[in-house]
Amino acid sequence: MARSKPKKASSSESHVAPGRRTGRIPTWMQPYVDAVWGLRNHWYPAAFSHEIAEDGIRGVTIGGENILLRRSRGKVHALKDECVHRGVRISAKPTCLTKDTVTCWYHGFTYNLSDGKLFSIVASPNEQLIGKVGIRTYVVEETHGIIFIYLGDEGRKPQPLAQDLPPPVPDDYEHRTGYILGKNVEVLGIHRKCVGNWRLAAESGPDPGHVLVHRNSALILSQDIGLALGEARRGPKSIVVDEKDWPRGVYKDYDQMDFVMENKELNIKARGTKAPVAVRVSLYLPGVLFVENWPIYGMAQYEFYVPIDAHHHDYWQLLTKICNNDEEREEFRIRYKHAWEELALKSGFNDDDIFPREAMESFYEDNQRGWAQEQLFSLDELTIRWRRLVVKYARGLQPPPGSFPAGG
Repeated sequence: MARSKPKKASSSESHVAPGRRTGRIPTWMQPYVDAVWGLRNHWYPAAFSHEIAEDGIRGVTIGGENILLRRSRGKVHALKDECVHRGVRISAKPTCLTKDTVTCWYHGFTYNLSDGKLFSIVASPNEQLIGKVGIRTYVVEETHGIIFIYLGDEGRKPQPLAQDLPPPVPDDYEHRTGYILGKNVEVLGIHRKCVGNWRLAAESGPDPGHVLVHRNSALILSQDIGLALGEARRGPKSIVVDEKDWPRGVYKDYDQMDFVMENKELNIKARGTKAPVAVRVSLYLPGVLFVENWPIYGMAQYEFYVPIDAHHHDYWQLLTKICNNDEEREEFRIRYKHAWEELALKSGFNDDDIFPREAMESFYEDNQRGWAQEQLFSLDELTIRWRRLVVKYARGLQPPPGSFPAGG
């Protein structure tokens, strides 16, 4: 989409009130502050399909919950990664004695993959405990090379996965890009553990004022992208809240925003001459960023900010592209491997996003000081809208570890 000409904001325009902090957390925001461990009753990516081979086991942590993944007969099963006997992580030393079970390496407690019930004990096959206790299981959906887990209340029927992903654009949309669950869409990417609470990561992704950190990014310089110094809100419709139905999120309407290309007082100008075309940025529950037509036109980038614990998140970065045949898929894979992974997802661009999250963590790590003392300004309106969306529509807050009964 074409860039709007920069326009200085009028003092009469209604923005997020700056300097509103008085050392107290606003009452409305308390549920967001309490969401340290993430949002409950939502879908999260847990692993790439290629990370779990047949008969393979992998341990992951989402929202403080240790989860074991095992693939058997092509299907991935997910169970609580904690033996009922002495509480060790079963995945620490993968042991599988049959196709339908997983065995704890310590004392041989063996659980059914289907329902988590204790099936047998290696050294005591007639033990009375067998069949009476077990570990919980999780609902799994594997699609487009990604294994998703429903992190929710046991026994609760999950909503469709699509409700926790940014919505697809219409098929007749001129600038349509590859929807992550779409037909003929190739999905490639990485994920890595990063410092910073998941909220800091989610807020930084679509932040209209943070583009300065990318001023010298290799992607920007090599592609001669005219990345603005900031994205200024022009009117009340600059930030759109999508709350008619699931999925729910916020996005920037670039037709309603002005782009700051120069700050004369500081003698700084935006680099690059090529204006990005049809780049729209959105953020949806439970913490999924969608950037259309990025890093180049025809591709799209997804980012998931998956909570691990109070101070770390699993940073998922995916690039998608519509590929109508094997030749197009192979070409995309080659370009991803030799160019886009490093240039877009790593040192060329996204590594510059990781650094600020790490830098903010000490300010917010006690979960009180940062939220009470932060001084927001007009470009933080999207952040405020996102926080209110979480408070209003999250299906639950993930409790800290130790809040569940045994087996839960």
